[in-house]
Formats: sequence, structure tokens, C-alpha cells
Amino acid sequence: MGVSEILNHHHITIRDDIGKFKPLSSSHEDGSQIWTIRQCIRNGAIMFLSFPSSFSDPLMMALSNSNCSLLQPPFFLIGIPGLEESQHWIALQLCVLYFLALVGNVTTIFIIWTDPSLHQPMYLFLAMLSGIDLVLASSTAPKTLAVLLAHAHEIGYTVCLIQMFFIHAFSSMESGVLVAMALDRYVAICHPLHHSTILNPGLIGRVGMAVLVRGLLLLLPFPILLRRLVFCQATVIGHAYCEHMAVVKLADSETTVNRTYGLAVALLVVGLDVLAIGISYALILHAVLKVPGGDARIKAFSTCGSHICVILVFYVPGMFSFLTHRFGHHVPHHVHVLLATLYLLVPPALNPLVYGVKTRQIRQRVLRVLYIIGRI
Repeated sequence: MGVSEILNHHHITIRDDIGKFKPLSSSHEDGSQIWTIRQCIRNGAIMFLSFPSSFSDPLMMALSNSNCSLLQPPFFLIGIPGLEESQHWIALQLCVLYFLALVGNVTTIFIIWTDPSLHQPMYLFLAMLSGIDLVLASSTAPKTLAVLLAHAHEIGYTVCLIQMFFIHAFSSMESGVLVAMALDRYVAICHPLHHSTILNPGLIGRVGMAVLVRGLLLLLPFPILLRRLVFCQATVIGHAYCEHMAVVKLADSETTVNRTYGLAVALLVVGLDVLAIGISYALILHAVLKVPGGDARIKAFSTCGSHICVILVFYVPGMFSFLTHRFGHHVPHHVHVLLATLYLLVPPALNPLVYGVKTRQIRQRVLRVLYIIGRI
């Protein structure tokens, strides 16, 4: 998204005339807000910018620091454009989600780690999922909350790339763990007598390492390719965090390689993972339908309930966010930003609750821990 589009989300008016950033001292009131007029000269055109005074200083700092010779400029995160008056309420809800993600996933890891009876494939994969969710939520929430609550809009160039890498890499890892959990359900239902033999600790460790390496190798080119881009215009990101395509769209150099590789990685990771999960559940469905007796079928399906819920929570908003970002030109920008932010915080917050409610072993251990804490 270009600078003018982002500024328009904040009802900032732009009028082109001619050329180096130079502030004007005039200002005027528009309703209840103070609007600041500034004159910017860039690429031979004077631009008169009018925007709320609350955005004046940090935004003009971002604008004035931007030129073609500055290859690593700081970025300016707007937050949720168009919903400035509601950002504190949105931040409160995001804070609750982040708190649930921290408490729920730390509790899950602690329970699985300390209870030897839970050192089984399904729970070991669940511990991996919780660890990834912790990193994913912590890569997003702190800076997003700082933007929305403390108006800490500026983020360093390198910090932005690091945040972007962690978000996308660990999203890929989460998708990979969901595939591994689908494989576990397939083996548990279709080959129950050989479950522990097939999915032994050694194989589980190798699967976890493969998921980690895949996420790192596939997403490492993202920041590397971005470092070759030139940012001549103001680096104002219409997001609450550093999202890959949002940063790519700000570049003034050729971005075909970045766009093509980003699309290829998304299709490769999501496409292959969804296909693998679909094949696993097709085989599970085929095996369950051959089981005589309705109760046995219901019991078999119930073992997959938690995993199916987690899959839907992760993939449905993620796919919608991806499609609207690339093809949903008529979707309001604040809707896309909200969905993209919730996509990174809702799964980490809900996954422990889903498994805690639907998995008896986890639920019993949690209640036991709460009982012990209550007696202290």
C-alpha cells in the first residue's frame, strides 16, 4: 500500500504540486480535532499534507527521514487505520487474548513436561504446538499493544524484518505441527496396535526438527530479499505489525521476486499441509466407517475433535486474511488488519482451551494443579 492510501485511511488529504521535506507552521481546526498542514517536497513535487496533530510529529519524522539514499529507514506502524477512536478497546481485547495465550500454553507445556504419563505422541506434538504459539503470540502482541496503547509507532528497519521473519516462520511451523498431529490421529485410529512403535520418541524428535528446519529455510529468504529493496517514499505501514506484503508494497524498486516467492511459499506450505491433513482424515474416515457399531465410530471420531477444531481456528482466518490481502481490494483495510492481527493471537489463545476442554487427561491435570495452588 502506498503512502497516500495509508494516509487516506486516516482522512489525511494530499495535494500534489513540487520537491525536500519542509514543514509549514500553519494549522487549523476540523471539528473537534486539530489538523496540521505540512509541506513536503519529494521527487520534484510539493505535497501539502493535512493530518491529525496526534500523528503529526512521529509521522513527519518518518517522512522526513525517508529518501532514496537511506536504504534502511525506520518504519512507522499506523495500527488499525480508520478505527483510531476504538483502538484502546481493541487493545484491551488483544491484551486478554495474549494473556490467555501465555497462561494457557505455559500451563500446557508444564503439565506435559512434568507428567511422564503424558509423554505420548499426541501430547508431545501438543507441547510443540504450545511452544510455537508462545513465540507467535509474543512476536506480535507486545509491539501491537505498544502501537495501540502507547502510540509507539516507530519500529527499526532490522527489528521490523526480525518480527516479520518470526511471525511467518512460526506460522509455517504451526502448520507443520498440525500435519504431524493429523498423522498421529491416522496411526492411532488405523494402526492402533502399532501406534507407539511407529511414532516412537526418535521419530517424533525428527518430525519436530523437520518442521523447525522447514520453517527457517523457507522463510529466511523473506528478510534477505527485502534488504535488497530501496525505500524512497515514507515507510508508513498500514498495519499494527510488520507484515511481509505490507512492507513489500512500500518499496520503490522492483518487487516481482519478493511477491512471487511470497506467493510460492504460501501456496507450497498451506497447499501441501492442507492436502496432507485432508488425505489423513480421508483415510481416517474410511477406516472409521468400516467399524461396526455406532458407539465405536463416535468414540473414534471424538479423538479427532480437538485437532479438527484447532485446524479450523488456524486455517480459516489465515486463508481469509491471505486472500483479502492479495485479491480483496473491496474489503475495508481496517477489516483486513483486524483479521490479520486476530489470526496471530486467537489460535494461541484458543488452542489450550480447546485441548483442555476436550481432552480428559489434560483437563484432569489442570484441575489437579489448580487444586494444589488453591490449598497453598
